[in-house]
Amino acid sequence: MSAEHANTTRIRSLDRPGDLGWVIMVHGEQYQREFGWNTEFERLVARIVADFADDHDHEHEAAWIAEVGGRRAGCVFCIRDPDDASGATAKLRILLVDPSFRGHGVGAALVDECLRFARAAGYRRVTLWTNDVLVSARKIYQSRGFRLISEETHHSFGRDLVGQIWRVELDGQPPAPATSIAATSIAATAITSG
Repeated sequence: MSAEHANTTRIRSLDRPGDLGWVIMVHGEQYQREFGWNTEFERLVARIVADFADDHDHEHEAAWIAEVGGRRAGCVFCIRDPDDASGATAKLRILLVDPSFRGHGVGAALVDECLRFARAAGYRRVTLWTNDVLVSARKIYQSRGFRLISEETHHSFGRDLVGQIWRVELDGQPPAPATSIAATSIAATAITSG
């Protein structure tokens, strides 16, 4: 295999044996190593993955694995926002890029695939919940038109954090300006409904 081919990023559907478990494992290990987060975070990721695996709408929800040189390098999920009764909002969930593949466009390619899918599925907007310590991911979101909607401090995953909700309008309309929401609301949403 040539060096050029070995570094080619390929985005594929999350549909192979081991993909689901890899997403959970790598999130747990990586976030503990980088940020000192406890297994509360891994349990949240496990619930998101299990819910997707058990009952997702194939026309309106999808997940992808990025591979570089045949190795899993990252992942992202796009799901219908259960809090939007109109069905117009998708949620970008659990974006992750293995540290050894960062800086090569893997995260951007995953976010682009998620946004492309959301548009094709007829969503009008995409939201996401993240924490301010995830600087690299935030830069990708901003470069793709996401705007900060709200943020608030919370204690989750064994740490004091600043949770953030970001949104991009897919029809070209800018999102509403940022507002503050209750910390307990963000933490409860992150833990219970993700």
